Amino acid sequence: MLTLSSRRFAALLLLGFATTVTVQAEPAIIAKARAYLGSEAALNAVKSVHYTGSMLAPVGTDATKPLTVGVEIIFQEPYRQRTVRTTASIVDTSALDDYDGWQKIQDGKDPTRWRLQLLPTDQIKRQRAIVWENLAFYRGLEQAGGSVIDQGPVTLEGVACRKVAFIHAPQLIFYRYFAEATGRLMLTETENGSSIREQGEIMANGIRFPRKITNSIRTAAGKEQTVTITFDAITVNESFPASQFAIPSFSR
Repeated sequence: MLTLSSRRFAALLLLGFATTVTVQAEPAIIAKARAYLGSEAALNAVKSVHYTGSMLAPVGTDATKPLTVGVEIIFQEPYRQRTVRTTASIVDTSALDDYDGWQKIQDGKDPTRWRLQLLPTDQIKRQRAIVWENLAFYRGLEQAGGSVIDQGPVTLEGVACRKVAFIHAPQLIFYRYFAEATGRLMLTETENGSSIREQGEIMANGIRFPRKITNSIRTAAGKEQTVTITFDAITVNESFPASQFAIPSFSR
């Protein structure tokens, strides 16, 4: 047990250690990237974002015949997310409730027929990172246990950019390319080889959101698959009940 004097000694040691720690300065491009999206007041006020739209996804290995899927996505602080993908045959719902993640597949014609599975730890970690990425607007990852590293200038499609790594964990990284002149996000890549591009814009609560997102994924076979989501509406700061994210009971 620490005595009073030993506690004081330990505190002095900690104080001495703290003076040697250097805090990583925020990359200068972050302020510009945030300003491109909206005012500090608008960005800091965001507690939830609600997207509705449609998705074009490949069916099997035939990328020439994509399937149109209805999409609803909700992100809500602190770490809640819900995505519903709807076709004539199935309703696919996945959600994150802090550290609980789940997926429910329901028959589109017979709601009493459904199956539920819990998400593995690695998927839950990725979903938590995605929630942060959608609500934090590039700032504050250090407080969530990650780091933001400026990886220097890069020219992308003839545009001078700044490449910034948002490191949630050693194997969970978002690389974002911001235009030096405007702060506009040009491209996002992840550590697993996928890439995300944004097109168009929808303004909601004074914040610029993309109208279309194209996600290119490299499969295990080395082939590229593309999923495109087009948003019809984006709503900021709705309040969603906890039951929307909680693991469903067998009575639901």
